[in-house]
Amino acid sequence: MFSCNTSTSGHSTFLLTGFPGLEASHYWVSIPINLICVFSILGNGIILLLICMDPALREPMYIFLSMLAASDLGLCASTFPTMMWLFWLGARELPFDLCAAQMFFIHAFTYVESGVLLAMAFDRFVAIREPLHYATILTHSAMAKVGAAILVRAVLLNLPGPILLRRLLFPQISVLSHCYCLHCDLVGLACSDTQINSLVGLVSILFSLGLDSSLIVLSYTLILQTVLGIASPGEQLKALNTCVSHLCVVLIFYLPKLGLSVLHRVEKHSYPALAVLMANLHFLVPPIMNPIVYCIKSKKIRQSLLKHFQHKRVDVF
Repeated sequence: MFSCNTSTSGHSTFLLTGFPGLEASHYWVSIPINLICVFSILGNGIILLLICMDPALREPMYIFLSMLAASDLGLCASTFPTMMWLFWLGARELPFDLCAAQMFFIHAFTYVESGVLLAMAFDRFVAIREPLHYATILTHSAMAKVGAAILVRAVLLNLPGPILLRRLLFPQISVLSHCYCLHCDLVGLACSDTQINSLVGLVSILFSLGLDSSLIVLSYTLILQTVLGIASPGEQLKALNTCVSHLCVVLIFYLPKLGLSVLHRVEKHSYPALAVLMANLHFLVPPIMNPIVYCIKSKKIRQSLLKHFQHKRVDVF
């Protein structure tokens, strides 16, 4: 931490942090990170294209999946530039305005993804609990309203963060904990009173990740209750099988965040490289794993992918 004796508001420079102790190997470390980012963009882009082009994938579950893919692409676009800036070019400096903008988009797309996962949990609940009314409840109009509400919530919850940061004093140069900007990191570097910022950040998390995770647990509790009421074991298994993809994606989204939180509370200073690795993985893993999970588990997506691939081969020959 640099001295607060020469602190400024809105004109500070932030230094990105890579992997402590591996500075000389940053170029090689960047290779797997780059591959993950490239495959994440390709995978989610293909999912989006398939759902847009194939009429068979216009069902509510796949429309929500397209929203999930869009949020993953947004998250990649928010984190990828500073990773490349640091690992490939060796540039660490980031001005306050760029840092605040990146912070806003990272948190916004994270909240969007969390909201979409909740919407997908509701989709599975309606499909199992009210199968006869599924099409009338989850209409295209209703899904558009849900998507708009998720986006508006993400913007409103994150808008105060960058605005309130501008009133804080920071050292002329501050060292970040990661290779991107996060709200808790910036607040921790401030030289002035941060109580309001911390409170706003806490409220933002509670009304997004906290609320969403609680409602997802409630949805699956009701789903399990409904499934246990089905007489046939075969039908029970069939109903639960429709939830496997979503459950995997939920675990992929929340477990790295939980692991990072535990690591920070245990002793992140004892394992700085591990803390940075976990911090990067909790943003990189969901975007690359979500398309893989749905391609493996969804027969319709596999069929659509195969159909378009065969169609392209016929066109080429």
